[in-house]
Amino acid sequence: MRQMSFEEAVEQSMANDSRYEPEAYAFVRDALHVASAKFRAEGPDQHVTGQELLEGARIHALSEYGPMAWFLLQGWGILRGEDIGNIVYNLIEVEYFGRNEGDSIEDFAGGFDFEEAFTHPFLSARQVRAATQSQPTRTERQHEKK
Repeated sequence: MRQMSFEEAVEQSMANDSRYEPEAYAFVRDALHVASAKFRAEGPDQHVTGQELLEGARIHALSEYGPMAWFLLQGWGILRGEDIGNIVYNLIEVEYFGRNEGDSIEDFAGGFDFEEAFTHPFLSARQVRAATQSQPTRTERQHEKK
């Protein structure tokens, strides 16, 4: 890894990939700290898996942004786990983040439905029932397209 400020790393990453706002990079960095604290609280190795980082992102977004989480993440370009993976790999590409052998961008695939994860905790029981009865899930929508 090269010595550079986070802001420089974001600037370089955005020059290569303009899909994400600077706030998205800060969010992923903060989610990484949350995931490390949750999954690697003890020991020198603070490396987390893609799925652990996604869980850190879910926890961080809900606790930091509450009902605004989904709205903010969308505005920053983060719509699914793969977007978090892209941001991580953008930061790896500019040598701000490191990676372990065996790490892959595919580690961020799947996970959870971001819209559901960041909106359902704030719906009333009535709204949840209505949403689950009338709205197909992301997985169901994907299967319908095939």
